[in-house]
Amino acid sequence: MQITLAYYRRSMIVSNPTQGNTRNISIALAPNLKRERVGFGGLLRRPMRFREAICALHDVVISDLRYKPKDKSAYRAYQEQQREREAALRRGATRAARKEAVARLPQPVPPDLEPRFRKLRSIYWNARQEYANYLARHDPELWRLLLPCDPVITVAEDVLFFECFSADESSYGCLTVDRDAFDAERKVYEGTTNVDYSWGLYEHFQKLRSYRETRFQIDPSGFEVQTHQGGEYREEKIDLPRSWLSGFMQVQAAQSLPLRRVPISREGLYNVLAFLKRHRPARSPRALRFDLEPGKPVTLVLEPWEKRFVLHTTPYPGARAESIRTWGRDRLRVLARLMPLLDHADVYLLGTGLPSFWVAHLGDMRLTLGLSGWTANDWTGSSALDQLAPPAEVSQRLLTDITACFLERKALTFEQIRQKTGAAPPYVAAGLNRLALLGQVIHDLPANLYRSRSIMPTEVSASQLGPENPETAAARQIVVKSQVRVDRDERRPDGLHILEGQVQGKGIELLLDADGRMLRGKCTCSHHFKGGLRRGPCRHLQSLRTVALGSIAQPNLERWYEVLSKE
Repeated sequence: MQITLAYYRRSMIVSNPTQGNTRNISIALAPNLKRERVGFGGLLRRPMRFREAICALHDVVISDLRYKPKDKSAYRAYQEQQREREAALRRGATRAARKEAVARLPQPVPPDLEPRFRKLRSIYWNARQEYANYLARHDPELWRLLLPCDPVITVAEDVLFFECFSADESSYGCLTVDRDAFDAERKVYEGTTNVDYSWGLYEHFQKLRSYRETRFQIDPSGFEVQTHQGGEYREEKIDLPRSWLSGFMQVQAAQSLPLRRVPISREGLYNVLAFLKRHRPARSPRALRFDLEPGKPVTLVLEPWEKRFVLHTTPYPGARAESIRTWGRDRLRVLARLMPLLDHADVYLLGTGLPSFWVAHLGDMRLTLGLSGWTANDWTGSSALDQLAPPAEVSQRLLTDITACFLERKALTFEQIRQKTGAAPPYVAAGLNRLALLGQVIHDLPANLYRSRSIMPTEVSASQLGPENPETAAARQIVVKSQVRVDRDERRPDGLHILEGQVQGKGIELLLDADGRMLRGKCTCSHHFKGGLRRGPCRHLQSLRTVALGSIAQPNLERWYEVLSKE
């Protein structure tokens, strides 16, 4: 998807003299002129807290924990010097021999251009590629140009929030700042836009101090001038990779699913981060395990050491005992600089090997860190969240009705949306999930509100996010051809649902929880053998569930989504 970014000038931090020896600071962010008019201005009450939070968000943007081979540039340089020395000796001997041979010939020997040209051309392009890789690792200013898109900021009636996506497409960050954190607001234009961002701006953020008056503003003045005549006006056309776009939308869809909230104390999170900093695992597994029992303290376990942290001050509010494992825990280090300012944290879990969301509460600010199932697993469908949820068809009319609900107010609870549309809770929840996947709605987890927010300047279609998952499409064909037979359909007293049957001649077993979500499955196909449920259920498991529960499965969906209307 190609988008256009246009800025009247660079975002900057301006230092202005005041009475005495102090100077006030103004953070002026330049909005994208190709989007709706967005503006905001106000005095920050707690500049230090904002500085640490925005820098933690910056760490999310630049985080790239994908495997990188060991840097052997120094050793290769030494080898190159040795090869050059040997080549110089050979060239000297060759010149001497050639000079002696030419002296005996009646005419000079033509130089060997073609082999030398091919060799030098190869050296040039190899060096150019190595230099580009070096810049990606060591020159942040040039590497920043490789980032797909500038951060997105939304001015709402009660909050401001900044959103970003990591370079490796495995982490999502959202900094939410209450409007109460500002004094003397002016030039407020609600909406969503991109803002110009650079490493120079990040460096200037480090200069924020509590003893300096700090004004934050999204400057809308560029909308009022002839931008094509401005010397600083610039326009960029960016072709967003499909994986980046799809991953960003998957984050929104994941946040709109029912999640298990696990409270985490500041001391507990500090202990986890401190232990990970001092220890490196020598073997697998490398998971962070949550041992949860209703009404009892939350227990965090670091594998493979089996190091347990019992959080006595934070009992688990859930209704069922379970153990959930998550991977990619090294990405939590971006929260380290927030520890002195942290009040408490909450973790929202989907299940073992599935995405999780960490919310750090910083008084009038909150940082949400969304993590995919593990670091190497991005959000582009490999976690197959839409396949794990019970199937539900949403009409275009309902999507239009839900969108119309946000015309009067941009932030609504689930129950308010249900009352306005008059639709059943399962369909409303599925509709909100669909709009979140298209980038039109975001679920504010700490506030339990759905907010209208268009992540892109133009409406994103389903085709731009990529084709439908092949396993889901194949499961639909299996159901249409009536190739599914349910042999066992048992609901246990504890709420678990056991299914057994035959799908295309294969023996299938499936375990659903009381919410109708897949917990475990057994199938002999290659898709399930390679990834299990972590890469999405295979076509056989999906078709068995669809036949057993029906295309809507309304009773299970109502229970599955009733958590959305609480609080």
